[in-house]
Amino acid sequence: MGFIGYNTYYYKFKLLIRLIHFIRVSLNGVVIVKQEWGTPMFSRFYHVILKNLHHLYMIPQMEYVSRHPEKYSEEQMYALDRLAIRRMVKSGHITTEGFGMQNLPQVGGYIMCPNHQGKYDTLGIMLTHEKPCSVVMDIDKSFTPLVKQFINLVRGKRMDREDAKQSIKIIREMANEAKQGRKFIIFPEGGYHRNGNSTTEFKPGAFKSAVWSRVPIVPVVLIDSYRVFEERNLKPIKTFVYYLKPLYYADYKDMTTIEIAQTVQKRIQEILNLYKQGKSPGSIAEHCR
Repeated sequence: MGFIGYNTYYYKFKLLIRLIHFIRVSLNGVVIVKQEWGTPMFSRFYHVILKNLHHLYMIPQMEYVSRHPEKYSEEQMYALDRLAIRRMVKSGHITTEGFGMQNLPQVGGYIMCPNHQGKYDTLGIMLTHEKPCSVVMDIDKSFTPLVKQFINLVRGKRMDREDAKQSIKIIREMANEAKQGRKFIIFPEGGYHRNGNSTTEFKPGAFKSAVWSRVPIVPVVLIDSYRVFEERNLKPIKTFVYYLKPLYYADYKDMTTIEIAQTVQKRIQEILNLYKQGKSPGSIAEHCR
């Protein structure tokens, strides 16, 4: 895609300022992690940053593209996000394999509901999801360098979980846009809790946008995604994404959101249990059909 002619000196200066800010914010993050968990856990994160210093021009590029939807299509913006992700995973020795893509509805919008393991989750889904999709994210974590540009490119939703009125507004926006054909990722657990390949309680409110828009709900299983930024080594890591059969409106119209949440969580945990029992990724994929 034909991206952008910059005023060279101006953008070099802006890029330098962004780099300094990015490193400062990242270092603060490691201090916090060290205080909470005893040891810094993001060695792979820093390895990815160092290996991609020559790609830092993508940050202002991504910001420029996100600010000009009149010039760039949703497909172009999503392609730019995926390009950045592919560069990150290559330098981080990360591979992600997807299964069950045939289960994704071919027409219209839908809501994907995965288990939540860590910072890599959304990236793994986007790597395996060919069509443009967006994500709902905690507003407090959505304005750090690079994350901000990622979210803006896919017109992501920033949710303030402490503000009920704002959360309902975001859910209504999702419902309206899903009706129009957009695809969203929302994590029903609300956050990740270092629980590995297990789930915590799925919150019913995460399913309101699907109920209001009557679009399909796609349960998504993430396996070993937590390892990407929790393990303190640079050994190659492989993660897996499984798209299970959707719940269509006819399947859930007589269910409460509590029952929907329990049903989706149960289906996801069943797949996680197969993996923990030692089943191969390929044999697990048979259960997606």
